[in-house]
Amino acid sequence: MAGTRNAEYKPLSFSTTMRNPERIVDFLNCILPYEGQLLSNSVINQVAINLIRRKLYCPVYINRTQRLKDILGSDEYFDISNVQEIMENSPQDHKEAGFEKGWPSRFDTWYKLPMEFGFIYYEMNKPIEISTTGHMLIDALNETPKNDEKIRNVFLNALMKYQTNNPFRKNANANAPLSLLLKVIRLLKGDNDENNAGIFRKELSLLICWPDNDAVSLYNKIKEIRGMHGYNYGDEIIYETCLQILNATDDQRNRFKMNQITGEAVDEFIRKMRITGIVSLRGNGRFLDFNSFELDKINYIIENYSAYDTYTEKYNYFKYMGEIDSNILTVNEVEKAAIDDVKIKTLNQWANDYSKEDIIKELHIVCKKTESKNDILKIIDKPTRLEFLTSIALKQNFEDLEVYPNYHVDDEGLPTFTASGGMADIECFDTNCNSLVEVTLMRSKNQATNEVPAITRHLQEAISKYPDKIVFTMLVAPSIHADTVYMTEFSKSHYHVDILPLTIIEFIDQIVSKESIGEMLE
Repeated sequence: MAGTRNAEYKPLSFSTTMRNPERIVDFLNCILPYEGQLLSNSVINQVAINLIRRKLYCPVYINRTQRLKDILGSDEYFDISNVQEIMENSPQDHKEAGFEKGWPSRFDTWYKLPMEFGFIYYEMNKPIEISTTGHMLIDALNETPKNDEKIRNVFLNALMKYQTNNPFRKNANANAPLSLLLKVIRLLKGDNDENNAGIFRKELSLLICWPDNDAVSLYNKIKEIRGMHGYNYGDEIIYETCLQILNATDDQRNRFKMNQITGEAVDEFIRKMRITGIVSLRGNGRFLDFNSFELDKINYIIENYSAYDTYTEKYNYFKYMGEIDSNILTVNEVEKAAIDDVKIKTLNQWANDYSKEDIIKELHIVCKKTESKNDILKIIDKPTRLEFLTSIALKQNFEDLEVYPNYHVDDEGLPTFTASGGMADIECFDTNCNSLVEVTLMRSKNQATNEVPAITRHLQEAISKYPDKIVFTMLVAPSIHADTVYMTEFSKSHYHVDILPLTIIEFIDQIVSKESIGEMLE
């Protein structure tokens, strides 16, 4: 039987359906009302209805039906008749062990990764349980402003405990990938013959396929490959090495595709590791290294999670994963000046190294449902990436403008999270003008209520702080909702503040045609 097959050696592959914390929380919020209830097909049906109604899961049938496609692009949720039509015309040809074929099995694909991370536990006819860390994650994203530090720590807690051969997977590879990664990086950084830059991006394929928790053996394999090929070799070299590590059969060679082992799985591994906040990208994205701002946490994980208890029962593993280790909740205080220095240095470097056309192209990509080909940008979450790219575009197009973004960064100055609430996304200064820039990927009427009141407050504070300067805010989004225009006009008439709502196309047209940022107010 498929459900009782023996574990086999295979690459670690995180689900790409849950790429960012916000998506995981949206899915947890849809099942939260059923916490404590027995999981049944009826409950699964209600969860599916909620997810489709809120457009968190969109079957292809929607895009084949213009009426539904129009609703998808609007502010409104699907009503219950829409959802029933969508579900009736979207048979889920899908089967997961322990679940009936169809929507019950689709449910399992949605919640499988959050369960592996210890946020939720479910079995058919058993009570649905959300863990301590699951509730922490929900609370952190629902705080105003959202608590980025808590989000990082919840994911760090999950990933430092995560075991490749956990009982939710039939994987014979037996390691804790985060602590294994950290130990290998420490060995490489302690090797005087190496470049102190960490682990080469292509070498991550080895870690993804590594059969055990022996960091020294993995380090030696990396040294062997570097000795033979340096850093200049095709994907075929690392792919064949990985197949040998896995002792792949002919059947497995057909199943384990090269673009998965050397591409998709590596990109998703980097995304998950960077959520923790303890690793940085170096060498234009070619190396993964320690974030030197977080060395205390890195050392704690190596010392306390290199050896670990293993679990054969799913529920026992969930209980282990779902409890928070309070030792990683401590905030590592880094001097703001040091963070600002590396942030501005990296911003200026990108503004110099990339053409205006490159950045404009990436701005269009981040606002659409397409993927960047840039090795660094593609693993930065889109809301954070939009703040980064907008800052670069402003710097490139206004020579005398000082640009100060407020997104969070690692020790390479690369963004890790969006700007915290209570401050503008980007602050800009020149001789005559102090302007603020807010960016959002929201398109619905929530754009108005979520953004304009806060912008108005920020502007009033800035006008009081800089009475001799021209002060205004640009609100940049893929599209601007009519309610947003109305509310900016209301703020102008009642509070005497200038808010310019601009689509990304209008923003680009403005910055390339004006001599200074102040001219945009004219």
